[in-house]
Amino acid sequence: MKISTMKELLNAEVVCGEEDIDRNVFSACGSDMMSDVLAFVKDQAVLLTGLVNSQVIRTAEMMDMICIVFVRAKLPTPEMIELAKESGIVLLTTKTRMYDACGILYSNGLVGNKLKS
Repeated sequence: MKISTMKELLNAEVVCGEEDIDRNVFSACGSDMMSDVLAFVKDQAVLLTGLVNSQVIRTAEMMDMICIVFVRAKLPTPEMIELAKESGIVLLTTKTRMYDACGILYSNGLVGNKLKS
């Protein structure tokens, strides 16, 4: 699924990375616990979260994620935006709650990924 399609489905706004919204993501992970995200398999994934701190960007970078969607109208800090720009990570924000956002993406073909063994 293209990031631009996710943006439309979630009625999201691009915070940074507009030039990369035509990139594809192949799986998604929804969590506010970065330890759970670290248990997630790398695969051009998107992270949906309501957690707003720089650790979110660093975790996504470690896991080779290319997009983060902040749910519940959460907004990243200027420091987070700068880190995302440096890492080439697209940031989106949506008013949609995490459960609904995950359901919308899943029902439109974006799957989850398997946990590491």
